[in-house]
Amino acid sequence: MNIFDRHSFHIPVLGIGYTLDTPVKVAPYGISSVISLVDDTLIEQMREFYSQKFDLPFQAITEKVEDFRAKRITSYLNMVDEIVTSKFDDLKKSALETGSELEKYVSMLPDLSSIKEKFNLAQKSRQLKEELQHWVQDHLPVGSIDVNIMTKVDKDNYSKGEKLPTEYNDAHAALRGYANSDLCSSIVLSAGMNPRLYSYIEHFDDFYPNANGEIKKKIILKVSDYRSALIQGKFLAKKGIWVSEYRIESGLNCGGHAFASDGHMMGPILEEFKEKRQELFNQVFEILVKVLEEKDRIVPNQLDLQVSAQGGVGTNEEHQFLLDYYKVDSVGWGTPFLLVPEATNVDEDTLKMMEKAKEDDLFLSDISPLGVPFNSLKGNTKDIERLKWISEGRPGSLCPKRYVALDTEFSERGLCTASRQYQALKIKQLDEENLSPEEYKRRFDKIVIKSCTCVGLGTPALLVNNLPTNAEGEGVAACPGPNIAYFSKRMSLSEMVSHIYGRTNVIERDDRPNMFVNELNIYIDYLKNKIEEAKISMTTKQKKYLQSMVSNLKESNCYYETMFKNLKDKFSTTKSKIMSDLEDIKDTLNRLNVEIETL
Repeated sequence: MNIFDRHSFHIPVLGIGYTLDTPVKVAPYGISSVISLVDDTLIEQMREFYSQKFDLPFQAITEKVEDFRAKRITSYLNMVDEIVTSKFDDLKKSALETGSELEKYVSMLPDLSSIKEKFNLAQKSRQLKEELQHWVQDHLPVGSIDVNIMTKVDKDNYSKGEKLPTEYNDAHAALRGYANSDLCSSIVLSAGMNPRLYSYIEHFDDFYPNANGEIKKKIILKVSDYRSALIQGKFLAKKGIWVSEYRIESGLNCGGHAFASDGHMMGPILEEFKEKRQELFNQVFEILVKVLEEKDRIVPNQLDLQVSAQGGVGTNEEHQFLLDYYKVDSVGWGTPFLLVPEATNVDEDTLKMMEKAKEDDLFLSDISPLGVPFNSLKGNTKDIERLKWISEGRPGSLCPKRYVALDTEFSERGLCTASRQYQALKIKQLDEENLSPEEYKRRFDKIVIKSCTCVGLGTPALLVNNLPTNAEGEGVAACPGPNIAYFSKRMSLSEMVSHIYGRTNVIERDDRPNMFVNELNIYIDYLKNKIEEAKISMTTKQKKYLQSMVSNLKESNCYYETMFKNLKDKFSTTKSKIMSDLEDIKDTLNRLNVEIETL
């Protein structure tokens, strides 16, 4: 198949509820997207909703059912697959109709698509249209219904007071739910390595290749650098499991949780993957072959290894540069799709805030109970709700879902650091320490900053579809990446895709920095905050960390200066501005380095 016959972008997972049903909306048009498997309660609600909408049989899977979490996930994914298949079949049958869904499908494809060429020719005669109708039945690609598991969100579970075996942990059950589904797609494993979970994968046949290298359920690893990819790829290969794709995401220039690097930027990381891609394949494949032979499983003749990138991409020029220069196979467009109601679940109030958002409205917060920095939007309703509870003297959430009840300081079963129970216990500790007013406030604020993201990230799916929010409340945790500042209006799916492929431009501002420059600036702001924190109580370890980050940022800045200087036919209209921005960044880093040395 012509590489242009499929889309060169994908929609990554966006929170818990934002992309929970995105495949239903975009997969029939050949667009791949990712479903979060965190919240099985929300998944069950959405399964009932879609069962009614498409007149499908529905039988509730209550918490009284054994292995209910996995079974809910399996049933939901099978239903999504059934709906997508039905919609896709209808689309393919519409080849002879003017203004058909097939026309919409074809119009969104890259301009060099052979499908688009065939379709345009077919408009000239009915005979060619009939030939096209037969051709699309076997050749038109559907979007992949991919899923995501945050590997560390793997809470122990209990039944009748007894701790259940590890395979009933949250991430394990979610994996099993996906493995038992009918899907032929990929699972994205993010948030770092979980050896127990990775080892569990080898229990399911769908993750193993056949002789032709085809794998029904593929593994995608979201990684921060080449070393991490190699370590995790080898670990899984030792279980007989092949990683089909390594997905590189910017540490801070992304939405949701932000896993900051030590100052290693996206460009140099992608460069290393480009240079060592074959080496990565060879090292991991060699291990895989030996293990498959030992397991008496099929050893494939060939296997595919893809590399994708996401985080902060905003223009066709940047999109195409990642494809051409770094040879990535797909580019993730996440945050801008939050302004595409056809594709994602965003409630009206949050949509309006995102449309108006500027740089100062977007910030890196400490609200996540996972203890990982979290991209937030000022004025989001979940934050307003949190502040209201604090002012009323009852900080914290009721924690109705407990998906990140992982802290065991006060309870073996774990508590969520955003829960009312946990925060009351921590505040009680503070009260007993006889602290100064200043220190008390500082530590109090660190406790009550935590917010219930389990609920806040899922609620939009309920609000958009007019489903009850009695248990959750209506507070929404909005988590766009910094890139949302440059997208100021809601768009149709066709408009967004046309922007990605350069057929139109939906960015009204003319001051948007290049994605690589923006990433550097975001890290500099992060570094400045770390320096301010260190001034309160500096340790030798902290100083070395800050020095290392400055050094790495300088190296990345130098890499970009050399790269952009040597580019002949890329970024021609913006290169001088980029070079000027990089020079300013160099000066800033030198000043920060001096400041760190004097601490």
